[in-house]
Amino acid sequence: MDTYILIMLAIGLLLLVITLSSGWLNRLPLSYALIYLIAGIGLSPYGLNLIQVRPDAEFLERLTEFVVLISLFSCGLKISCPLRHWNWNATVRLIGGLMPLTIAAVAATAHYGLGMGWGGAVLLGAILAPTDPVLASDVQLTSVNDRDTLRFGLTSEGGLNDALAFPFVYFGLHWIEDPKWHHWILEWTAVDLLWEIGAGIVMGVVVARIVAKTYQQLQRIRPSDEVMEVFVSLGTVLLVYSLTELAHGYGFIAVFVAGVVVQRTYDPEKQQVHLEFTETIEKLLEVGTILLLGSLLRIEPMLRFLPQTLLIAGLLLFVIRPIGAWICTTGEGYRPIVRGLFGWFGIRGVGSIYYLTFALGEGLEGGVGEQIAWITLSTIVLSVVLHGVTSTPLMKWYERQTGRQQKRARMSVRNQ
Repeated sequence: MDTYILIMLAIGLLLLVITLSSGWLNRLPLSYALIYLIAGIGLSPYGLNLIQVRPDAEFLERLTEFVVLISLFSCGLKISCPLRHWNWNATVRLIGGLMPLTIAAVAATAHYGLGMGWGGAVLLGAILAPTDPVLASDVQLTSVNDRDTLRFGLTSEGGLNDALAFPFVYFGLHWIEDPKWHHWILEWTAVDLLWEIGAGIVMGVVVARIVAKTYQQLQRIRPSDEVMEVFVSLGTVLLVYSLTELAHGYGFIAVFVAGVVVQRTYDPEKQQVHLEFTETIEKLLEVGTILLLGSLLRIEPMLRFLPQTLLIAGLLLFVIRPIGAWICTTGEGYRPIVRGLFGWFGIRGVGSIYYLTFALGEGLEGGVGEQIAWITLSTIVLSVVLHGVTSTPLMKWYERQTGRQQKRARMSVRNQ
């Protein structure tokens, strides 16, 4: 029987079962990503053996690149807080403090604990530093009007650190290529750090505004077809990303910034239409990516690197992220429950797969390449399982606690 037809049958059944049972699944402590991962393993040689092809690094890089782009734009579309709003303080602290701290701590652990060279250790830290905007939808903003501090911080962090990890990935690659870092540190600072970040921000603002204004002007002259109108979002993502890359800027930053700009340009009805469209594409791409991840896992290399994975992933998920988040949110009046959940919801996923495959495409190979690859993939699996099981009950608990606090605050105001 044709394997291709069987794969289509299996995926079709999976989508139908997930969709039709979503009302029950939403009550269970399971994320959709965890279900897709299990299904992917079931389709692998360890299960039904339907997915036998192992795509090369370039295919995975392009696939995950597109998935992250859609997710970053979606994150930007959800953010309506003014730049001076108090919520942005959390973003600055999580990006400016927690991410470099995470990279440094993971790098130190890999160097001193695993004997990895500093270049590879920094690269591993940079690959694992970004929190994932694709798999973290359960803990992100639910609408453009959502101003919850926790959700806002996790959404904006996921949107920005997937882009801002790039300079550190380049830093690790440069260090592997030339251990004498003083040969290239000035070029890295000027080009990889300052220019590419600045170009990404500027291009995201400029190109998104031009597209949005052009769209609005043409709508006044002759409205576009309502069915085709939603593709404006997809076209904006591709245009912003490609032009930014041509300008040697970070396209990930530009796409996230473009989402924020577009959100502030369109009227509320248009905002909702474009947000729903991008979220639909994002969820569809998530299914394919996590199914593929599950089918790629292999027991032998995972067991071979299991002690190293447990050291890196254990410290990252249970020590580095929680303690780092607590330290970085000190002194701003955040409630302990918010600071604690900032620390726990450091979900690793598609963004890390992208940076891994990007590094492999840039020449990472040999023993250190295999070591970084399997530590990364195994850490993602652990994150999907742990966060997939805990995200629903923890967020429901958080919402109950938040609701009680708001009720007490209202009663206090009435009594005064």
